[in-house]
Amino acid sequence: MKELRHIITDELGIHARPAAHLVKRCSAYESEIMIGTPAKMVDAKRIMGVMGLGLKCGEEVTMTFNGPDADQAILDLQAFLKENL
Repeated sequence: MKELRHIITDELGIHARPAAHLVKRCSAYESEIMIGTPAKMVDAKRIMGVMGLGLKCGEEVTMTFNGPDADQAILDLQAFLKENL
């Protein structure tokens, strides 16, 4: 399993639009991708789970990757997070 950490810099946190884009990006990969905090991890391919995290600006989010295309998914999602969140 591989891991990616990111601090949310968007003033609104992960709200509906970026959450939808994130879920769409994650869904393009075969690997299991989880997102969350130490208190709660959810499936990053499920919009309700991602929205339910209620991640705010300044919070650290962790993503875990497990599967055949995990390396590519990490590279893609790391760039996505830096550009959008």
